[in-house]
Amino acid sequence: QVQLVESGGGLVQAGGSLRLSCAASGGSFSSYLMGWFRQAPGKEREFVAAISRSGGSTYYADSVKGRFTISRVNARRMGALQMNSLRPEDTAVYYCAANSNDPYSSGKYGYWGQGTQVTVSS
Repeated sequence: QVQLVESGGGLVQAGGSLRLSCAASGGSFSSYLMGWFRQAPGKEREFVAAISRSGGSTYYADSVKGRFTISRVNARRMGALQMNSLRPEDTAVYYCAANSNDPYSSGKYGYWGQGTQVTVSS
């Protein structure tokens, strides 16, 4: 069983940056693929980025490619999402997730954090 806790959300102006963190406890963090998803009001949860168990492979939604960077440090049981050049349409609750054999599908992830709000003002 893995518990995930996100932090680092907040309010930022368009063009600014935020760094989200995901702290894991319990289970074997290094055994799980890790992903970030987001959900805006009135919209379905959508894939943002994912990273393989070793960190050697990364996956991004087209909407964030080139602006967001996902990373992890297994020894510290931590994951992160660096978000640059933020846009108002990036406003959403961001969730960290783990344990999936499909990086893109939210339904395949077994563990989720509680989410952290990111608001980008224009």
